[in-house]
Amino acid sequence: MKLSSHKRTHKRQITLDMTSMIDVVFLLLIFFIVTASFTKTERDLDAITKVNEKSSSAAKTDLEPAIVQLAEVDGSWVYQIGSNNMSTFAELQEVLDKFPNKADGAFVRAPDAAPYGMAASAIQACKNADFPGVSYVPLTQ
Repeated sequence: MKLSSHKRTHKRQITLDMTSMIDVVFLLLIFFIVTASFTKTERDLDAITKVNEKSSSAAKTDLEPAIVQLAEVDGSWVYQIGSNNMSTFAELQEVLDKFPNKADGAFVRAPDAAPYGMAASAIQACKNADFPGVSYVPLTQ
């Protein structure tokens, strides 16, 4: 029997098998791709609000878009389209049905003090008149 004070030390290289790590990464990648829902981001969606740019369709016609504004006249709230004042929903609906330029959509402008019901009625009247897009624009006073 040989007793020695020298212990044999072997320098072992520690290796890490990367195959299993790569498998886990690819499985996670596949999981997230499969479970992700691909929707359009907001910047890719079409906006109803138009910018004041002249397009080819705007060059063909000089018609203004429908702008329904709520205003207080003599203590009561009315719908205004241009210089015309309408006090009832039926009158507004009749004017919007006959409106010649429906392709540009409609805008409903109302101040904060306007009754909510009238603003909602104006939006509904525009939708009933078959405008392709109706935008609500709050007015600041």
